[in-house]
Amino acid sequence: MTVNRVPVKIEQRFNNKSMKKAGLPLAVYWEGIKQAFDEMRHHKLRTSLTLLGMIFGVGAVIAMLSVGEGAEREALKMIESMGVKNLVVNARSAEGEALKSVREHSIGLSLRDIDSARDTLPFVQNWSAEKKVKVFSLFSLKGRSDAQVLGVTPSYFELSALPLGEGRTLNEKDEAYYQQVAVLGPEAARSLFPQGSAIGSLIKVNHQWFSVVGVLSEKESSKASIQGVKLGGERNQVFIPLTTALKKMHFNTLENELDSFKLALADGIEPSLAAKSLQHLLNRRHGGEKDFDVVVPADLLAQHQKTQQIFNIVMACVAGISLLVGGIGIMNIMLATILERTGEIGLLRALGAKRKDIARQFLIESIAISGTGGIIGIGVGLLLALIISSAAGWPVAWSPFSILLALGVCMTIGVGFGLYPANKAAKLDPIIALQRD
Repeated sequence: MTVNRVPVKIEQRFNNKSMKKAGLPLAVYWEGIKQAFDEMRHHKLRTSLTLLGMIFGVGAVIAMLSVGEGAEREALKMIESMGVKNLVVNARSAEGEALKSVREHSIGLSLRDIDSARDTLPFVQNWSAEKKVKVFSLFSLKGRSDAQVLGVTPSYFELSALPLGEGRTLNEKDEAYYQQVAVLGPEAARSLFPQGSAIGSLIKVNHQWFSVVGVLSEKESSKASIQGVKLGGERNQVFIPLTTALKKMHFNTLENELDSFKLALADGIEPSLAAKSLQHLLNRRHGGEKDFDVVVPADLLAQHQKTQQIFNIVMACVAGISLLVGGIGIMNIMLATILERTGEIGLLRALGAKRKDIARQFLIESIAISGTGGIIGIGVGLLLALIISSAAGWPVAWSPFSILLALGVCMTIGVGFGLYPANKAAKLDPIIALQRD
């Protein structure tokens, strides 16, 4: 009968009673970790195939959480532009005979709707309005632009959370005196003034000249809509006073006076309930015509979160299956290892190793495999998230929680699927184990 020779370090580790008496369990675990990696290097191909399950499983978890986190942050940024506590009313478009039919009962969205809401609904704290100007030409002495021109109230910038980069925004004086001043979005400013600052310069919108008094700062967003509602676009827009636009720009006589307005709600008011009150008021003012839509940003956010939750559940199931396959692979390789090292186990038991020592060693090896797969999987997951972001245009974001969660799940898989092989190795009869080799 031949017996595999036990490595000297292992024999010393199990026989070194002075180490145990000195209370140095970390040294014992460190020796176990080193042996675990020695075994992994000894069986490179088999270990690599086993690691693939954990790598792809953890990679899928990291990628899924990164995409989910990115989408959540993007949704919050987009909702901020509408205001979670705001109600948004948009005019519906109609043309030709349909528009004439609507105008028989409704004059369309107007400033009088806002006045009525402020007088009737006590929860309205602030408001803003906008009107799109049909642009035939937009240029400066230094460049041209295809930017959209909006007539807006001074409060528009605050309620739409538009940060100012330089200069100032519109004010009440601009509104009261029909001032021909403009605030530019950052992209519009670059097109109209490729070199130098736009502040104090002149731009011409159709047949009217406007003095630039402010430029908005960059506000990155990878999407222009949420739940089917269009948002953003301020980067390539020009803002002029609403009163100036209504008085000095040309509009069709049957057009809505306003294209949209926002109402800021008081604290503690439920947006959905406030929307019902506003809907009822506008229905009566518009003669029952459905020529407007009331948008509740808080409801859009809730709907987006529900959709994102479903996506996360589906992706979690896919990632969980990958991890399960990886765990089965770990159990398989550990059971195979027991068969290969039966003689070693018997010899260690004969030298005085206890069952818990054998079980601990095999459990450490299982955790080492899963931990290595988890660490590599984190890198794969981050790379996969970047590829998804580049190919699909989805926003991604990382958080320490997602990485720690993926690694924690991976280590749990290693422990869970390593317990059975470890217990099986520990329960081997040393005499039979020695004879079997």
